[in-house]
Amino acid sequence: MCVKDVYLEFTRVTEYFKSLSLLSARLVLAYGFYEPAMMKWSDISAVAQWFGTIGIPLPTLNAYLAASTEITGVVLLTFGLFTRVISIPLIVVMIVAIVTVHLPNGFNAGENGFEIPLYYMLFLLIFLSHGAGRFSLDSLIFRDKR
Repeated sequence: MCVKDVYLEFTRVTEYFKSLSLLSARLVLAYGFYEPAMMKWSDISAVAQWFGTIGIPLPTLNAYLAASTEITGVVLLTFGLFTRVISIPLIVVMIVAIVTVHLPNGFNAGENGFEIPLYYMLFLLIFLSHGAGRFSLDSLIFRDKR
């Protein structure tokens, strides 16, 4: 057995972890969006006011949009439903968060930098390109039946 054969067999075996990895990442990311979403909903007027101070236009509308997108993301990511679709507005939320809040603080998460929203965005790009995986409602509902 040559190195190529060993590697191909290793690759075949590790494919079994793909859907479990996507499920784990979805659940962790959903949990990561949960607290910020609940914080926004607990005092949406304060969030709108803060959005205004950091230069976000239409701060009340955007506070509701951000909070709604995040809580919808929590639900859809948890169940793996419309995962590719919800990834797009969540990526937009992360871009806005990076540009308006985190970028001036540099990269490090400990200094309120853009590290964590960047990781979230990378996870979302994986979901956008690979979908939710086998352990999801997307797979159950939309799986090709051929």
